[in-house]
Amino acid sequence: MKYASALSMAALGLAMGLSAAQAQTNSLTVYSAQHPQVDAMLAAAFTKETGIKVQLHEGEGPDVANQIVQEGADSPADVFFTENSPELNLLDEKGLLAPVDPATLKLVPAQYSAQSGNWLGVLARENVLAYNPSKIKESELPAHLLDLAKPEWKGRIGIAPSDSDFLPLVSAVIKLNGKDAALAWLKGLKANAQIYDDDEGVAAAVARGDVATGIINNYYWDRLETELGPQKIHSKIYHFKDGDVGGLINVSGAAVLKSSKNQEAAQKFLAFLDSETAQKLLGASDIDYEYPLRPGVAPNAKLTPFKDLTPPAVNVSQLGDDQEAAQLLQQAGLI
Repeated sequence: MKYASALSMAALGLAMGLSAAQAQTNSLTVYSAQHPQVDAMLAAAFTKETGIKVQLHEGEGPDVANQIVQEGADSPADVFFTENSPELNLLDEKGLLAPVDPATLKLVPAQYSAQSGNWLGVLARENVLAYNPSKIKESELPAHLLDLAKPEWKGRIGIAPSDSDFLPLVSAVIKLNGKDAALAWLKGLKANAQIYDDDEGVAAAVARGDVATGIINNYYWDRLETELGPQKIHSKIYHFKDGDVGGLINVSGAAVLKSSKNQEAAQKFLAFLDSETAQKLLGASDIDYEYPLRPGVAPNAKLTPFKDLTPPAVNVSQLGDDQEAAQLLQQAGLI
């Protein structure tokens, strides 16, 4: 999903006009940066199970997080549900999150939630390359993500640096390779890459053959295949191996705002997100194509088994809040 800038405070108009009285009714206000179709599916299922209505306010992850920072203790939001963990880390650093119920935290493996216990992992997805076999052979694809900065990749790679999914990847490169190496890599991409507005644009460009390969999260390719049909999509997915940073696992997560006037209902919503009911809905979805984090719940059959992925040794807490990543993207001239 595209973001304006992690450093900007672009007003989204989220929850404007919601009164304190409304916030205390039998309903929840959820600020979300997830896919709207996924939000609607989960909200309907939660209301059916609990009777608690859900008011959804959608936006891009970094912008929604910055909106919550601006609103502070006056935020009408009860829950923040987002695609990438750094946005949750930012709010945690600002002291804006309430502790997640310990019983809820136990529903998913601890490495996918905040070490502080203040936000909860819900879903995971993998960073991959989409590639067009008519333009490049799989054997010619790089073993290492950072190789895409080399001159031989000029004009052959597509990226969406203004997509919020690109930020955690930059943060992972910083963590594993250092700031200088990350900046050099980004400058190499600036020289080599065709720039697109979002990961959907990258996936579509690769399928058309406009570029040989492109950096995306796996679910953008899976959604495109569903849209076009397996006989009409002219691209494939390439998985980075052996712990390379290119195989980063991104985590979608949720948190209760400390300022929420509906703490009990908000905690129920977080527990529902990792319940067997919700996780099975997500795993069967032909919209989301993320990996349910609750053990024993199978993902969509289109996905590579989660156990077969070989992500880098960096966890969600180590990714930080993406602020440094955004600064490097600016320095490199990519945003």
